[in-house]
Parts: sequence; C-alpha cells; structure tokens
Amino acid sequence: METLVSRLEAAVGRLETIESKLGLQSSSSSSVPAIPREIALPPSITASAASGDNDSPNISEYDQLVEKSFGRVLGAAEKIGGQVLESTLLLKNALAVHRDFLLRIKKCKQPDVAGLTRMLQPLNETITKANALTEGKRTESFNHLKTVAESLTVFVWVAYSGKDCGLSLPAAHVEESWQTAEFYNNKVLVEYKNKDGNHVEWAKAMKELYVPNLRDYVRKFYPSGPAWNSSGVDVGSFSQNPAPSKTTKAGGPPPPPPRPAPFVPTEVVENPKENMNAVFQQINAGESVTAGLRKVTNEMKTKNRPDRSGFVTVGSGKDKSVSSSHSVPKTGPPKLELQMGRKWIVENQIGQKNLVVGDCDPKQSVYIFGCKDSVLQIKGKVNNITVDKCTKTGVVFMDVVSACEIVNCNGVEVQCQGAAPTIAVDNTSGCQLYLSRGSLGTSITTAKSTEVNVLIPGATDDADLVEHPLPEQFTHAYKDGQFITSAVSHSGG
Repeated sequence: METLVSRLEAAVGRLETIESKLGLQSSSSSSVPAIPREIALPPSITASAASGDNDSPNISEYDQLVEKSFGRVLGAAEKIGGQVLESTLLLKNALAVHRDFLLRIKKCKQPDVAGLTRMLQPLNETITKANALTEGKRTESFNHLKTVAESLTVFVWVAYSGKDCGLSLPAAHVEESWQTAEFYNNKVLVEYKNKDGNHVEWAKAMKELYVPNLRDYVRKFYPSGPAWNSSGVDVGSFSQNPAPSKTTKAGGPPPPPPRPAPFVPTEVVENPKENMNAVFQQINAGESVTAGLRKVTNEMKTKNRPDRSGFVTVGSGKDKSVSSSHSVPKTGPPKLELQMGRKWIVENQIGQKNLVVGDCDPKQSVYIFGCKDSVLQIKGKVNNITVDKCTKTGVVFMDVVSACEIVNCNGVEVQCQGAAPTIAVDNTSGCQLYLSRGSLGTSITTAKSTEVNVLIPGATDDADLVEHPLPEQFTHAYKDGQFITSAVSHSGG
C-alpha cells in the first residue's frame, strides 16, 4: 500500500510540474490580459495521472513533448501578450484535447462515424475559436493567429481509418497540415527578424513543436493509424472522474464546467438493422405492393397518342415550355474556399469578373468547376490547376509546379504569366492559351479538342501577340512496318 501511495504521489508531482510549465496557474504579470477559464485544460489530465495512465509510454512521452516544446512556445507568447497569447492558449487547449484522444484510443474500441464526430467536437470548437480570431480587421498579429488556426488541423490525424478515408497516413498528415500553417509562420520570421526576438522565438518554437517533434511522435507510436482497443468501451461512454488528491492546494483554479452534450443529428438511424428488415418485408410482399398502381392501357402509350409523335415542331408557341429534364444541368451554390488547407475550390461562379485566389502555397491545388462568364486570378505559385466543365471563363495564373489541366470546357481563355511545365487540354471546344516569354518551354498536350490556339509574345515587347492554331486533323500512313502520324497541312493552291 505504501508503494502504491508513493507512486501516486510521484505521478501527481510530475503532473503539477507539467501544469506549471503549461501555465495552468494564474500569471502574476499585470501586462498579460486575463483569459477566460473556458479554454482551460479538461480534467482528464489529472484523472489520467490518478489512474496510472501517465505510466503508459505513449502518454508519458507526449507529456514530455508538450512540456518541453509547447513550454517554449508559451514562454515566448507570454512575453508578447495580447492576441498572440490568446491564440497560443487555444493551442494549449487543443493539445489537451489531443491528449484526451490518445487516452480514448488506448481505452476504447473504434467508433463509428457518429461516434467519431462526437469525439472530434471539442477540437472543432477550438478550431472555430481560433478562426474567429483571424476574422474582421487585420491586426499586427494576423500572421500569428493564422499560424495557430491553420496548424490545428494537424490533430485530425486521429480520424484516419485507412487509405480510402481521405486522409494521408498520420505522420504525413501532420507534416502536410503544418506546411499550410508554415506559410504564415515564415511571414512572422521575416517580419520580426531584426525587430523583436520574442516573435522570432515564438515562430521557431511553433515549427519545432509540429515538425519534427509531433510528427516524429506520431510516426513512432501510430505509424499506420490509431490502434483502437478492440475489447475496450464505447467512445461515448468513456469518462474519467478525477480522484481527490491530498496534494491539492486550496485556492487553486476551479475545475472547468462540464462540457455540454454534443449535438447529435436527428437523422441518425437508431436501429438500421430493423429498418432494413422492414424494407425486405415490403419487397417480399409480392403482388400486394403493386395493388394501388394504375394499369396503362393502349391509349395511354406514347406511340398511340397523336399529340406525342416524337418530332419537335419549330415555332410552335405551345411547345416552347417543353424541354428535356437532362438538358438543363443543375447548378449548385457558388463556392470559393480553401478546404483542409490543401485545395482551393472555385465552383458555380456565374458572371463574376473579379474572382481572386490569394495567399497561395506551392503545396496547394486549385480546382475550378462549373463556372460561366467569369474571370479568376490566381496569385502566387500553386501545385496544380484544373479547369473542369467551364464555359466562357478566363483564368490568369502566375506559376504552377506540375500542370494546368483544361477538361470538358467550352470557350475558355487561360493565361500563364510565369512558368508552367505542362498544359493539358482534353475534350474541350474553343481554348485560347496565352503564354509569357518565361513559359515558352511549356509542353502542351491536346486530346479530343478543337479550336485550340496558342498566343505568344512577338519579337519585341511592343509587338503584337503571335497566334498559332494547334492541329485538329492528322494523317496516319503505314510505312516501314509502322504507322507514321503527321498533322494535316492546307495549302492555298
């Protein structure tokens, strides 16, 4: 018994050291603004210490990582203060939520989609608060706030369930997510390089926290995804009640209020098996299922109706409203957004001449779909650009790392102001490509496309653009045991 008590006291002692490093105790500095208690760490850390979870290698190593790496971030943030400290405390809360994820992975069996959504709810709330700080009028701390907000998607790796789940392997996901945040983190380094060492220290500590430290931690303990406990409890029923400790100090911070029950959609089927049985019972009902249907007589058939001959009468006023249901494509809501920090989505924009995708990153791609009579400008270098099912749409971009693809389009114009290794045009009718002098080495591939013209600069900067139509017709001649393909040339003789 004495040995057990001593072990518990040692665990609680280590916990108090971690909590003091993380800044759980109130700061005595008057220059630091008061932060609401609603972002305090949940009680699962104290509970896990009392239950012996700190002795688990993955949990103890994670605590050491947070104590060392995040302690450095928090130390710099406390010297800076203001919104930088506020967003850093949101990161502290996310780290605590992530620790709770690790405990649930160890104690619970793999949840279904609804259970996983409920488990991720606290992280979603923290991400929402972090994004809210970046909205509105930009402040001098904007790049700090964006760094934190973009980095929080790192912790979504716990949702990885296989190669078809839409996420990269955990370690790769951590690194990819950080690359989006690093774009703003580098701006902090450049802006304060020779101005304020505290900001530089904060930015360097942020990078070290995620890459390599957190990435290497995930790669070590969860290389192929979360290792759920097949004999564990359900995620929804998992809870930890903190045990009372004789080392608790009077006057310490009060425990946070209990988290409200997460929203559960009413459409969730409580017992899908019973519902499916009911479906099969209806299918097996036989002729009774069709008892209420009307019988189609010969007079009702289209081939026997004189008013439905199958021919279209041009100029008939009464037939103007008749149209095929599939001739008018359904258009969804317009979108212009960055998804998961990796892919810009521009969809269903009609008549918008001033669309801009800014603050791009070489790791990001741009997907343009279903736009009409619109013009989009892409600022900065991106990895890939795809223009799909667009009509009379213009796209202007600077640089692309891999390729610009134009598929299923009609009457589009694409201008490259920088460099692009490859431009591919597929199943497109009417495409004008404008190349700069820096992109004359571009490789252009066409397939099942017509009216493709390439305009390049003239001999001098003042000269007019020179237009080159790309061939649409080819001849294939069998010579020396193989077919030789060449473009058809037309002479004016």
